[in-house]
Amino acid sequence: MKYRQLEIEGAWEITPVQHGDPRGLFMEWYRFEPFAEAIGHKLDLRQANLSISQRGVIRGIHYAEVPAGQAKYVTCVRGSFLDVVVDLRVGSPTFGKWDSVLLDQVDRRAIYLGEGLGHAICALEDDSALLYLCSEVYNPAKEHTLHPLDPQVAIKWPVDNPQLSPRDAEAPTLEQAAERGLLPDYQVCKDYVASL
Repeated sequence: MKYRQLEIEGAWEITPVQHGDPRGLFMEWYRFEPFAEAIGHKLDLRQANLSISQRGVIRGIHYAEVPAGQAKYVTCVRGSFLDVVVDLRVGSPTFGKWDSVLLDQVDRRAIYLGEGLGHAICALEDDSALLYLCSEVYNPAKEHTLHPLDPQVAIKWPVDNPQLSPRDAEAPTLEQAAERGLLPDYQVCKDYVASL
C-alpha cells in the first residue's frame, strides 16, 4: 500500500496494490501493521458501516467531539465518490480548509480521517457504496454536523443540484458552530492522538 498525507494533518490517502488475473482481483484494503507505521498509531476498530447513495447525494460535514472522536478509514466498493475532509480543529494551521480524494472501484483508494476532522461525501454515480471502519461506535450525543454548502468552507462539489438530508440542510455553518463552541480544539486533538 502507498500512504500519502493530505494537505490537512491527520488525513491520509491510501492506495492499495491490486493483483488481477483472468479470474478476477485480490487486494488488501486495510492492514494493521503498515497502517500504524505510516500514520504513527494503531486504529482500534469499534464499528464498521456501509453507506449506499444515489448520484448527487451529499452527506456531511460530520464530526464527533474529542475525546474520543471518531477516526474513519473509508473505501468505495461500488461506484464513485468525492470524499472530503475538512479541518474543524480550532487553532489548527489549516482550520476551515478542505482536501479531497476520489474513491472509486477502479483505483480502490481509501481515505483515513483522524479525530477532530470533518467528513463529507458526494456520490458521483447511482448506487455507489462506501465501507467505513470506525475507531469509536456512533454516539449521537457527541456527533455534530456542519452545512456542506457553507460558502465559508467553499467545497467545490461536482454536482449541480445536491441532495441533502434534513439534518445536513439545517446544520449550522462553520462560523455558527464556532460561536456555539461546538468545534474541536486542535491541541486537545493532538494530545488525544498522541495518547493512542
